[in-house]
Amino acid sequence: MPSNSILIQKQQVVADLAEQIKNSTAGVVVNYQGITVEADTAMRKALREAGVKYVVMKNTMTGRACDMVGYSEMKQYLNGMTAIAISEKDPVVAAKILKTYADKVESFNIVAGYVDGAVIDANTVNALAEIPNKETLIAKLLGSIQSPLYKFAYAIKAVCDKNEEETPAEA
Repeated sequence: MPSNSILIQKQQVVADLAEQIKNSTAGVVVNYQGITVEADTAMRKALREAGVKYVVMKNTMTGRACDMVGYSEMKQYLNGMTAIAISEKDPVVAAKILKTYADKVESFNIVAGYVDGAVIDANTVNALAEIPNKETLIAKLLGSIQSPLYKFAYAIKAVCDKNEEETPAEA
């Protein structure tokens, strides 16, 4: 039986994880079995640079943290060697990075995730990973707004140019 201090430490670790999950916009649970040390190091670096926390913890402890924040449904996905990637601000960045590795490493799989207060399955996480990032979406929106304006400006210029050709030049 664990000593009281070990039990208190475990409870604190679970409470800390629950707080991180609670304060995040999204998270992804992966089964990381079979990933090489080199690929794992590169993946962790990419996640860290994107502001994503990657936590490997016992499934029971992760499950308790999920219970504490209302994601009890997540516990059904916590089997085998799992880790959770927690994104504080960007709801798609963790899914994008982890999908890259899931596509490269056959035994590395996205299992589930959460976003907007709901637990989502692997298919939904993969669909989320396909969404362009915020900057790309803004650029596309601005491009679609600008396109009709440019066309209108070119049309007006063509009319002006035509009118100049038809009007005799003053001597």
